[in-house]
Amino acid sequence: MSSSRSRAKLENDCLPEQTDRRIDSLLALLAENPTIVISGAKIASEIGVKRQTVWRWIETLRDSGVNVKGHPRSGYHIERVPDILAPQLLSSHLRGTPFSKRILHFFQTGSTNDVAMRLAQSGEAHGTVVIAERQTAGRGRAGHSWVSEKSAGIYCSVILRPPISPMQAPALTLVAGLAAHQAIAEETGLSPDIRWPNDVMLNGKKVCGILTEMQAELGRIHFAVIGIGINVNHSKMPQELAGIATSLRMETAREHSRLKLLARLLRQLDRDYNQFVTSGSAPIVSRFAEVSSYVQGKRVRITTEQESYIGTTAGLEPAGILRVQREGGRVESIVSGTVSEVL
Repeated sequence: MSSSRSRAKLENDCLPEQTDRRIDSLLALLAENPTIVISGAKIASEIGVKRQTVWRWIETLRDSGVNVKGHPRSGYHIERVPDILAPQLLSSHLRGTPFSKRILHFFQTGSTNDVAMRLAQSGEAHGTVVIAERQTAGRGRAGHSWVSEKSAGIYCSVILRPPISPMQAPALTLVAGLAAHQAIAEETGLSPDIRWPNDVMLNGKKVCGILTEMQAELGRIHFAVIGIGINVNHSKMPQELAGIATSLRMETAREHSRLKLLARLLRQLDRDYNQFVTSGSAPIVSRFAEVSSYVQGKRVRITTEQESYIGTTAGLEPAGILRVQREGGRVESIVSGTVSEVL
């Protein structure tokens, strides 16, 4: 079976929650004509569905936070462009990058990384983006869950097919961390920190997490999936997370355009990824060390599956692996594990 037929079969068999492309067209039509009342008949004709379907999809958009106003015998309109991460709206901001070509949107799915991994295994192209308005089984690093409030955050995974060896793979997470750091800094005007290897922090609390998964064999990587979750417009955190997590809205006292932030993030990711592929990990590791307070001289607790101990960070290895000096003086290379500051 060809890769294109395999992908089509996968979407039919495994992606039942994927947003119908015609809903995407409906949203784009309304967004391109804000304040203009468009009749149900015209909408149906434009996107190729029955008028009853238009009404049903309008309700779907309203349920996702889009303020669509109905006018009896006249039609529908929106007063402002909605902050829904719709493919047609997003792709126009990503021209010139591989991320503009293939964007899959879900109003709800279990985990964007799970979807992207299945697609990548079926031959999906480099640069494919998977987005959800809400995840029901979002995952973080080391098996942690990720709270995914509906239409409040960015829950996104990208498929990459980097021409690198598995030895270089740890730097991919640093690449994504730098892109998220830069996008958040530009959006908020604040100075985020990065807790190695994958947490972007604001005022000591986590605002963004990154999960990198891949399929590889000795000598080459078949593909990597990078999942990025950003708390954007959450007005508060669940009680159990209030002391360790925050959102851009909570830190800046204003709402932010998720669409513009995601576009900024993916454009920056494209630049940083290209630098990594072209110039190797050295410039990425150097830049990461400049913006992360966790790389050098930070007293931390390292928790792995085998043990937990306290030490002081002692820089990064060329591939982006963290070095930690134990209290007894021995220096360890941290390939996996959880890093937390010891106050």
